Amino acid sequence: MNKKALVLSSGGVDSTTCVSVAIHELGRENVATVSIFYGQKHRKELDAAQKVADFYHVPHYELDLSKIFQYSNCSLLSHSTEEIVHESYEDQIAQNGEGKVSTYVPFRNGLMLSAVASLAMSLFEKDDVDIYLGAHADDAAGNAYADCSEAFTDAMGKAISLGTYEQCHLVAPFVEVNKAGIVKKGLELGTPYELTWSCYEGGDRPCGTCGTCIDRARAFAANGVPDPALEEK
Repeated sequence: MNKKALVLSSGGVDSTTCVSVAIHELGRENVATVSIFYGQKHRKELDAAQKVADFYHVPHYELDLSKIFQYSNCSLLSHSTEEIVHESYEDQIAQNGEGKVSTYVPFRNGLMLSAVASLAMSLFEKDDVDIYLGAHADDAAGNAYADCSEAFTDAMGKAISLGTYEQCHLVAPFVEVNKAGIVKKGLELGTPYELTWSCYEGGDRPCGTCGTCIDRARAFAANGVPDPALEEK
């Protein structure tokens, strides 16, 4: 069996760094990426994921799980009546206590990983496949996103391996790393962050004030480099 990688790519910093890591480890000829449309308010991140795949010249796939989330009122979804909160995650947790934030999409990573495992077995019938997930320690902090925690990735990893006859394996290289550490690794690998999109809003430029924009800006600042998403085009 050959070793392949299928990277769950959102078009943001974390998953795009995973693409860089997978290509560095296995070579681009053994890597593919996959994005999920789940009913989000804009396609900016999906378009970014396609641009990243084009940059690396790797196959890219897109799955549609939007019907599953049609009953959720999560603020990230196009049909939601909730507004996206424009505060840091720390401030949200300070105000509301630990636990899920308004941008938590119900069991999203669990559904995505299950779908990607199925896709991996279909695409690479005779190969050993690493499924990359960009979950990191900042997202799991305060239990804001339970499906980004190390306990969750460990459990899902076991389920994926068992359910695929040990053919597929979950790889979450940054589950114990903060976002600044991810950017540090990505800069070392030449990750094309200028192609990425993280903002929860779908404007021409990132809003700069939603939780993920704040985390992203801090991560680049911690590495002493400007966030390319905020530079004038």
